[in-house]
Amino acid sequence: MYDIAIIGAGVIGTAIARELSRYNHSIILIEKGNDVSLGTTKANSAIVHAGYDAPATSLKGIMNVKGNAMYDLVCKELDVPFKRIGSLVVAHDDEEDETLKGLLENGNKLGVPGLQILDATEVRRREPELKKDITSALFAPSAGIVEPWELAIAYCENAMDNGAELRLNFEVEAIERTEAGYKIRSQEGCIEAKTIINAAGVYADAIYNMVATSHFKIKPRRGQYYLLDKTAGHLVNHVIFPCPSKLGKGILIAPTIDGNIIVGPDSQDLGDDDKEMVNTTGDRLQYIKETAGAICDHIPYRLNITTFAGLRAEPSTGDFIIEASDKVPAFINVAGIKSPGLSSAPAIAERVVELYTEQNSKIELNPSFNPIRRPRIKMDDLSIDEKNEIISKDERYGRIICRCEMITEGEIVDAIHRNAGGRTLNGLKRRVRPGAGRCQGGFCGPRVMEILTRELGEEITHIVQEGKNAYILTGKTKQGEI
Repeated sequence: MYDIAIIGAGVIGTAIARELSRYNHSIILIEKGNDVSLGTTKANSAIVHAGYDAPATSLKGIMNVKGNAMYDLVCKELDVPFKRIGSLVVAHDDEEDETLKGLLENGNKLGVPGLQILDATEVRRREPELKKDITSALFAPSAGIVEPWELAIAYCENAMDNGAELRLNFEVEAIERTEAGYKIRSQEGCIEAKTIINAAGVYADAIYNMVATSHFKIKPRRGQYYLLDKTAGHLVNHVIFPCPSKLGKGILIAPTIDGNIIVGPDSQDLGDDDKEMVNTTGDRLQYIKETAGAICDHIPYRLNITTFAGLRAEPSTGDFIIEASDKVPAFINVAGIKSPGLSSAPAIAERVVELYTEQNSKIELNPSFNPIRRPRIKMDDLSIDEKNEIISKDERYGRIICRCEMITEGEIVDAIHRNAGGRTLNGLKRRVRPGAGRCQGGFCGPRVMEILTRELGEEITHIVQEGKNAYILTGKTKQGEI
């Protein structure tokens, strides 16, 4: 029996696992998918928000500002790229100018550092490609960009380095209370734990309903995006937002941590049975184009390399739900973590540990806990001398597999064999980016499959794109001799 079972291996669940691994108890992280970070974490805006827009008394507001301030240390320890590039919320008229003043006031109440309203001249100086009718902008220097899936992977890897376990392809179907805790059942077996932490994203209400009548409901809200090639990377220098609406922060234009440009998301509420609907649609992508045109009217969509969609967990409460259940013992809900959930993740993890220790006051620190994740070798970032030194020790770092992103065989092999390592094409794409460039894996995909086959000792027909049944090859096209 484990001391703690965490359901959901997105950025929230993995952050909690890593934070709990500081203590001397057994942890298992349970994920229904074939990898970590396959839900909202995989498909979002990748923004670390400054935190000026959520109400000053809300959990979203408090967790966002606290979590934002923690990012520098967290990303340094976990060797995850993070840049504080700042954000601008732009206004076009007197009414929107007043909205910015309200955001500034709210942000000051929350303690967001460095907020200021820029006039039109300063906005154009900083962002010459934006529309000329912009009248002002709220500048938040603490806003940043990160790769959310890489952060989740790093959290999980470090948690496992410190003793946590990971169970993939374990879709929870029932939870049974016992005298000692809980039995968590799946078609893959049964896991017993004394405490459950529910971080199941859009399914968090369904998980809680397995043990009690949930007082909250989660609805899926879909957002779609364009991802532009790196040659469009000069378009903007900051994260650019329109004035917010009741549906959210609006359609943004922003650089990514790897130098691309992301445009989106729209906001579309879906039905209760649509929690897997991550397809894109032509009408909503066209809506993004039209709406983003109010910020910048010459976005080079001809440089688009992919479109994608993700789901946000929209809670009926209107705020994050981070609480110990008052209906069943040793059950903590971490639900409704929509934007700014990524920004808040480090602070949410700390809050969950506080809730857990309130119920388990005798837990001891893990004497061997190491917060430092082993750094990845990123060959394209190194000097010629540094590259030569590494290649002299391991020639695999001299063989380029992905020409778009300049990823070597050595980097791919390392990503396979780490804790929480990549086992699929998309899993390696998230970890070290083969297939993330302009050709989207058209050239390097077969090579990556060969490496996975060799390193995992699998048949090539067992290598999948993403899910456990998303096979690519079924057999040879030619049999025998010609």
